[in-house]
Amino acid sequence: MSGAVIIGAGPGIGQAVARRFVREGLPVVTIARSERAVPGARALVADATDEDALRGALDVAAGELGTPDVLVYNAAIIQPDGPGDLSARGHLDAWAVNVVGALTAAAHVAPAMAERGSGTILITGGMPEPDPRYVSLSLGKAGVRTLVSLLDAQYGPSGVHVASVTVDGPVAPGTPFDPDDIAEHYWTLHAQERPWSAEIVHTGR
Repeated sequence: MSGAVIIGAGPGIGQAVARRFVREGLPVVTIARSERAVPGARALVADATDEDALRGALDVAAGELGTPDVLVYNAAIIQPDGPGDLSARGHLDAWAVNVVGALTAAAHVAPAMAERGSGTILITGGMPEPDPRYVSLSLGKAGVRTLVSLLDAQYGPSGVHVASVTVDGPVAPGTPFDPDDIAEHYWTLHAQERPWSAEIVHTGR
């Protein structure tokens, strides 16, 4: 087992997923904009929008783990904004985190997974229904859904399971959207055998 790499290791889902994989005995490397300690995991610092830094951190992780068994992309900009509230630059900045960082990471790691014939790429989704109060997030999560389909078409036939965990509500401990409960979906998808699920939706019910 070569381990898990988790991008976006904030105090909610990211750290909960890291703890979940550590519990299974996998070596775990987290990548975030600032060093976030998760017991049992190795922390690296990189911004998901900095392509060189992100690729460099993924190379460091691969140097320590080998080609990872699982890559989780959990970075996102979650902010309320209505139509016309953000400038073009604001939308591009959100898209860079919500979608382009995921594409950069997946395209960097997936070819080696495909060559090996196994691996899992999981991207945190959301907004199963577009919401005009969250325009940039709605657009970004629609992009994530399409990206998962594209990556699956490209790498699925070579044995790489690409899927998303769609979270349909605000994440907070002790609520129906407890990050530890949500983290179970990531392990379920990674441990799943064919036929694979492309998405699990956490509705809080």
